[in-house]
Amino acid sequence: MAYEETNYGAMHHYIHMEGREQLTVAGVEDVDRFDETGIVMRTAAGTLVVTGSGLHIGKLSLEGGELHVDGHIDALQYEDDGGRSGGLLARLFG
Repeated sequence: MAYEETNYGAMHHYIHMEGREQLTVAGVEDVDRFDETGIVMRTAAGTLVVTGSGLHIGKLSLEGGELHVDGHIDALQYEDDGGRSGGLLARLFG
């Protein structure tokens, strides 16, 4: 399936990562939680969890749907919205 054919909703969603130190996410609808070890955001493609160390949100534009993160990024993971109870969210913030 081509990426252009995938429809995640009204906002266009993409992730651009430079090394493991800079991340840009487009299609961000809301940021649920954040601290220096994790960021949980709702995107047009579902809930995205970013984990790492020294994480810092450099720019957040919910109107434009764009988020910039600096720090050491260990992992990016999409969560099933129905399985939050035992997922990564529960381990991070539970």
